[in-house]
Amino acid sequence: MKFMKLGSKPDLFQSDGSNLRYVASELPTDVIVNVGEVKFYLHKFPLLSKSNWMQKIVFKTDEGSSSDEVHINDFPGGSKAFEICAKFCYGMIVTLNAYNVVVARCAAEYLEMSEYVEKGNLIYKIEVFLNSSIFRSWKDSIIVLQTTKSLLPWSEELKLTGSCIDSIASKTSVDPSNVNWSYTYNKKFASSDQIVEHAVRQQQKMAPSVPKDWWIEDICELDIDLYKRVMVAIKSKGRMSGDVIGEALKAYALRWLPNAVETLTSDEYARRNRILVETIIWLLPSDKGTGCSCGFLLKLLKVVILVGAGDALREELVNRIGSQLDEASVNDLLIPARPPDNTVYDVGLVQSLVDRFIMQDQGSTDLDYVGRDEKDIEDFKRQRSLLSVGKLIDSYLTEVARDANLSTSSFIDLSRMIPESVRPIHDGLYRAIDMYLKEHPDLTKVDKKKLCSLMDVKKLSPEACMHAAQNDRLPLRVVVQVLFFEQVRAAAGRGLSAPPNNISHDGSTTTNTNTEEEDWERTTADQDDHKLLKKQLQQTKIDEDDRSSQRSGAEKTVKKKKKKSGSNDGSGILLPSRSRRIFDRIWVGKAQQGENKSSETTTTSGSSRSPTSVNPVETKSSGSSSRNRRHSVS
Repeated sequence: MKFMKLGSKPDLFQSDGSNLRYVASELPTDVIVNVGEVKFYLHKFPLLSKSNWMQKIVFKTDEGSSSDEVHINDFPGGSKAFEICAKFCYGMIVTLNAYNVVVARCAAEYLEMSEYVEKGNLIYKIEVFLNSSIFRSWKDSIIVLQTTKSLLPWSEELKLTGSCIDSIASKTSVDPSNVNWSYTYNKKFASSDQIVEHAVRQQQKMAPSVPKDWWIEDICELDIDLYKRVMVAIKSKGRMSGDVIGEALKAYALRWLPNAVETLTSDEYARRNRILVETIIWLLPSDKGTGCSCGFLLKLLKVVILVGAGDALREELVNRIGSQLDEASVNDLLIPARPPDNTVYDVGLVQSLVDRFIMQDQGSTDLDYVGRDEKDIEDFKRQRSLLSVGKLIDSYLTEVARDANLSTSSFIDLSRMIPESVRPIHDGLYRAIDMYLKEHPDLTKVDKKKLCSLMDVKKLSPEACMHAAQNDRLPLRVVVQVLFFEQVRAAAGRGLSAPPNNISHDGSTTTNTNTEEEDWERTTADQDDHKLLKKQLQQTKIDEDDRSSQRSGAEKTVKKKKKKSGSNDGSGILLPSRSRRIFDRIWVGKAQQGENKSSETTTTSGSSRSPTSVNPVETKSSGSSSRNRRHSVS
């Protein structure tokens, strides 16, 4: 820290209690100066020789009153500032530094201690000290700027605040390679408090490089109004990138914005937090695509909602977040809902963010590109962003599905906002649906059907299919679809058959769709199938032992045929025997019900075959054993 000593005489000021100060001298004092509650017993001559204001006051006192007492109630800096000026008038030693120089300057201005009264007066000496030392020091400039707030309006009228701000802004724009002063978050690189001269630049190059944002933590100690003015000055110079500006704003928000919701919304801090977040949003870089991370913007949005800031600020943040939603995390999106919403998290807000992201993504497809390569690169980035948002929303749905107050319509609406093309795998959506079914056990069949219609069983991974096949929370229709398509995939992997062409998007066949759905959900026979399936699932282990001997001969026969033909059996994923047995039983059971209805149905069911019956030998043994066991159970 820089300092300056004035005067040469020893300090003779003494105290008599807390409210009385006097000069130890053989000469009696002839004037009493009251500054606030403190009395100063002084001599007129030293004061009048340096202060034009004292000359005028004492002259008026001598003419109109016999009292030698002067009262000052509005003195800038109070009694301590007046004592500095009084010591200077007596020629006593006074030490000025960054903490008291502004106080001394304002006091000297009040007392009119200028060059007009005497050459080399206090105002002149302080100005020299400020310009030659204080404003050239990074840390001292910040300290002085902090002291100016308590001395308004004097510090503003004397342009001390503006000078400090200009000094700080200029230093942030210096090339980091020329910075060698101390800064807060990495002091080990500092050796002095000055800008490096050309003579020592070679030594500086040997030290670790100074980051471009070396200054951001030091100015975080400023109050919000001073911080705003400093950031405006930095941005106006046009030398600072948007990324560094964004990091500075993030550091300031982390320093002053509390994480606890109760602290944010408390009566004591709500107004301060509202002003703070409004200022930070106002200072955001003009380029919405750079400068601030999506997580930081979402935190600001959370504060805006909780403290009740204006709708314009919320809209500004939604637009910015919408352009980079693919960078967000699930925790960033978990923003508490405010009344009258009764949900835990604000799902409607996330819907707005996704909608804005989709709109901006569609708008980007209409842009004209210079070359094909540039267009391909942009298309790749766009597709990658869409895939990231799809995974993000599926994970978000899994989290909010635990909320008992989340309506089915809200869940479905948010899920459908993601285009099908950006969900190549539905495992994440399946987890979200399963979590919702788990936390909402009282859902109606209609709601369960709507939820499960969001999921395409053809896009489930083998692991997800295995889980879904044993999931009691899923409707039976969905379980059958999962088993059916897994069997088809396994058969296709073995190279024995191809997937049927009459498969609709939701996993059902297109032939006689209405009739099959009505039969599946409404007939008494299907209810019996559901009960039968439950029993058979419990007997899986026993069935495995019974069928192993019957299946071994067929498997050997198939292997011999494959060896003779010299063909490869493929790399497809086979369903476990449990899943095949479940599906075979349901398939054969449906065929038997058809035989009991009419001879026409018997003919049709006789010509129908399970997808697992690609191998004639295995199908025959499986079908017969399944039918026999089905009769015994029923």
